Amino acid sequence: MTATPQARQIGTRLPKPARRRQLLTAAQEVFVAQGYHAAAMDEIAERAGVSKPVLYQHFPGKLDLYLALLDESVDALTATVRAALESTTDNKQRVTATFTAFFDFVGNTGQAFRLVFESDLRNEPAVRSRLDESSRDCAEMISEIIREDAGLGDEEAHLLGMGLVGMAQVSAIYWLSTDRAIPKDAAEQLTARLAWRGISGWPRAGDGTAADQ
Repeated sequence: MTATPQARQIGTRLPKPARRRQLLTAAQEVFVAQGYHAAAMDEIAERAGVSKPVLYQHFPGKLDLYLALLDESVDALTATVRAALESTTDNKQRVTATFTAFFDFVGNTGQAFRLVFESDLRNEPAVRSRLDESSRDCAEMISEIIREDAGLGDEEAHLLGMGLVGMAQVSAIYWLSTDRAIPKDAAEQLTARLAWRGISGWPRAGDGTAADQ
């Protein structure tokens, strides 16, 4: 295995935050390439250019390291979706922006999205809890808008929000699996249009008209 630039710096003293970032970067590369179960702490330490004791000083075990990466990834996804929803008050544009957020997350994170969407550790309670919370948080942000604009109940709005999250996630992953056969902008518009044709059918609360035309 070819040593990374970090691996050539064994023995270099780094501030704790910089060292943590170095370890997380190396761990992400190994986890994404091999999955959790096949990844070894020895390889992560070597990739980072540190000894195993140094790695264990920062992360007591492999699961702790994986959860730290997962926390970063789900936080990034949630922040991206929140920014998309807050980028406009036009609901049709919000739908497009939300789909763009998922396509961006899948296409621009260097395969880190696999930690969230394709984890081989989903049966681990701590991992499952974080993944479920991420989906709920994204769905809740969307459902708040649906609830306000369509006058639906909490459970109905959340179900629709979860449906839109699932649709955006699955379509973005499928698009990437086709080696981007459709240009990203076109893929986003295509799937967002499908979603909008459905969600816009609910009338705006109080006036009986469609959510946006």
